[in-house]
Amino acid sequence: MNPHQRLDQALRELEATLKAADLWRVEQPSSEALASQQPFCVDTMALPQWLRYVFVAKLDALVEDRAPLPANCSVAPAAEAYLRQAKVPSHHLLLVVKAIEQVDCAVTEG
Repeated sequence: MNPHQRLDQALRELEATLKAADLWRVEQPSSEALASQQPFCVDTMALPQWLRYVFVAKLDALVEDRAPLPANCSVAPAAEAYLRQAKVPSHHLLLVVKAIEQVDCAVTEG
């Protein structure tokens, strides 16, 4: 399986995990919210909203175009902080985010 296929598989697992945790049905952010200059748009949206409408959307586009994948995305620390603060019991969500990060790293190494 090539890196784009592995990333696509991991993104589908992230989507399923967010749905199972009832974190997928979030309001689509406004163009102003999407224009945030803060990491993960922390000043304009919650992490599940950012994951769905920014992270998954951008990575899906890279997979579809077979474009170069990011060398590093470092989303796991933000996901861990969000889950702890929101008291969302979804250890699996963190594992899926880490798996996505590993696909990105594997691309730059190999």
